[in-house]
Amino acid sequence: MTATREKLVVAHFMVGNTYPYTVHDWIEDITLAGRNGVDGFALNIGKEDWQISRVADCYEATTQASILRPFKLFLSLDMTSISGATADDAHLIRDYVSRFSDHPSQLRYHGKVLLSTFSGENSLFGQEDLDRAWSFVRESLEPTAGEIHFVPAFFIDPARYGAISSLDGIFNWNGGWPMHLTPRSSRHEIHMPKLDGDLAHLKRLGGRTFMAAVSPWFFTHYGPDSWNKNWIYRGDDWLFVRRWEQLIAMRDQIDIVQIVSFNDYGESHYVGPIKGAQPNSQAWVDGFPHEPWLHLNKYYARAFKEGVYPAIEVDTIYMWARPHLKDAVTNDPVPRPRNWELTDDMIWIVIFAVAPAVVTIVSSEGGMDAQFVDVPAGVTKLSHPVDPRGHMAAAMERNGVLVALCCPERDGFRFQERPEVYNFNVYCAMSKPR
Repeated sequence: MTATREKLVVAHFMVGNTYPYTVHDWIEDITLAGRNGVDGFALNIGKEDWQISRVADCYEATTQASILRPFKLFLSLDMTSISGATADDAHLIRDYVSRFSDHPSQLRYHGKVLLSTFSGENSLFGQEDLDRAWSFVRESLEPTAGEIHFVPAFFIDPARYGAISSLDGIFNWNGGWPMHLTPRSSRHEIHMPKLDGDLAHLKRLGGRTFMAAVSPWFFTHYGPDSWNKNWIYRGDDWLFVRRWEQLIAMRDQIDIVQIVSFNDYGESHYVGPIKGAQPNSQAWVDGFPHEPWLHLNKYYARAFKEGVYPAIEVDTIYMWARPHLKDAVTNDPVPRPRNWELTDDMIWIVIFAVAPAVVTIVSSEGGMDAQFVDVPAGVTKLSHPVDPRGHMAAAMERNGVLVALCCPERDGFRFQERPEVYNFNVYCAMSKPR
């Protein structure tokens, strides 16, 4: 891999949340994503018949969206939904990929149709091992879809990559979060945990395509009577920004960055608008916008693709926080999420300043806890303790003139001292241009 190879930024998109979508909905999302540094969508598709119809609408919408450069699409086969038990199961994948392989918006990598997955390491299609299984799928695809560039998200030991010739690369899905953290005995033990999950993959790939993940958050809260998914990954410490900074620093080793995700509401890492059909995640998603992260993404995506950070042109405040303290008590029938103790009760703030300024941050009523910080020109990361009886607000002044203000309370957000349910999602806000 070389520094001169074109870099791409794509976003994982859950087609399963688009049942009510029209072409117009897709146009809105493509336009929004394209204007904020996203080059295309990785369309996570399952086995339901209606999903392929929504994918067709998405491909159609790319021809109508008003964006500066072509917006590309590729399929990410959700192998937790699509069956891969028998040889006949490859027929559905062949039909999916072949339908769009010649579309002008199909993302081609090295001139080949890019294809990815979520999981699939246990899908053997009646074959003897993983490599033979996906070689068989490729052989089934290529007569109708053309040559394939296969970059799946397999959850396997990277030491196996050398023996899997059917891989053209790998997508390290879990690289976006600090993994395998354990309860700490002191704050210092896991504060600013390392994001080092890519290293083992890069070491074993042998120069094949590497797709890295960047994600702003992770919280899911389904009880045993549902999908029984109830945990967090630590998203503190300005995770989205720190991860982007890391990927930019090692961009020579990375071909594609995939944002996880544009609209996966069930896991709280969406950066797009809340729309479509949620997977019963309304309790922790409704009223918790994340679009400021997509706006923030534009700056870092450009730096990743161009190899240099752009100049800050507008004074902007970004901030986000959970709605209640991590040890708050509720009447929620679903218990606190696993790993709840690994997070901090903090407001996370990122400042974009065109010139040196003074930033004021408050959380308590009356501003008794006000924090004043002199920030230089550029990007500054700040944090502030949550007051469970207050709200969050930040202001930026220069020479006594207010140049940016972020006050989510105006839109109805306040911290909850006694919440009804556990919600470890975040409210994400940004200042408006003055």
